[in-house]
Amino acid sequence: MDMKLEIVVVPVSDVDRAKDFYTGLGWRLDADVATDDSFRVVQVTPPGSPASVIFGTSVTEQAPGTARGLHLVVDDIEAAHSELKRNSADPSEVFHDAGGVFHHGGTDARVPGPDPKRTSYGSFLSFSDPDGNGYVLQEITTRLPGRLDPATTTYSSAGDLASALRRAAAAHGEHKARTGAEDPDWPDWCARYMVAEQAGTELPE
Repeated sequence: MDMKLEIVVVPVSDVDRAKDFYTGLGWRLDADVATDDSFRVVQVTPPGSPASVIFGTSVTEQAPGTARGLHLVVDDIEAAHSELKRNSADPSEVFHDAGGVFHHGGTDARVPGPDPKRTSYGSFLSFSDPDGNGYVLQEITTRLPGRLDPATTTYSSAGDLASALRRAAAAHGEHKARTGAEDPDWPDWCARYMVAEQAGTELPE
């Protein structure tokens, strides 16, 4: 049975302030429903995300600002930093971990700048909403083997698909330069590349 993460509940103290913040980031407003003065639910969804964030009045017993380590995935950490800054989210500088594996809690072992080898999963930045609920952005360009079913390829947005097409086109250009031959079946080659890249399996040469 599939069990897909659908909702993350974030505790806030001022619902309208939180709504303005998240929609100001470009997150889609899915719902804003109140049954009475004591119960209100607001749902927003980050661009390209299958899971949404909910906050409101009487939707959680957590203290405002206590959500930590909520991860968002991007394929270009520096472009994400620029976008968050434009949208007044006050992001941290891009960093990687001193140990090279995931990242420590808080700000421990942060090394300025993206991962020197720009390894997938290795570069991060952080930001918080007005209550202090903390998010981490992680750059992922190639999935680890087994992370996705190689028989299923999905893209969460047109931008995500366009980025994958660009990477496949660049890789095919390198393939063509190596082989020195015309490739009338280049769409098939690029399709195999995109599926393998997303599933984390061996890329075609």
